[in-house]
Amino acid sequence: MTNKPKVKLFAFLIGGLLVAFVLAGVVSSFASSDPDGLDSVSREGCTFDADDEITGGECMAQAAGEHEVGGPLADYGIAGFDNEFVSTGLSGVLGVVITFAVGGGLFWLMRRRKSVKE
Repeated sequence: MTNKPKVKLFAFLIGGLLVAFVLAGVVSSFASSDPDGLDSVSREGCTFDADDEITGGECMAQAAGEHEVGGPLADYGIAGFDNEFVSTGLSGVLGVVITFAVGGGLFWLMRRRKSVKE
C-alpha cells in the first residue's frame, strides 16, 4: 500500500501555506493606504486639514472614536516595530499561523477516527 494521497495532501498544504505567507508577509505591505468604500462613504461631507484630520463639515466619520480594543496586532502591524514594512509583514504571517493552527486544530478534533475492530 502506498502513501500517495497523504504525500499529495502534505504537498498541497505546504504549497498553500507558502502562498499564504508570501501574500500576507510581502504583498500585504503594498496594499492601498487609501480608504476603502466604507471609509470613503463615511467621510463624505467632512473637511480635512493637511494631516487628513477632520476639521469640520458633517459626516459619519466625526462620530468615530479610537479603536475600542488595542493590543499587539492593532492597525495591521505589530506594536514595537519602527519599520512599518516589517511590522505589517510579520503581523500578516502571524495571522496566517494563527488561522492555520486554529483551523487545523478544529479539523483534527472533528476528524473521523477509525473504528477499533475487536
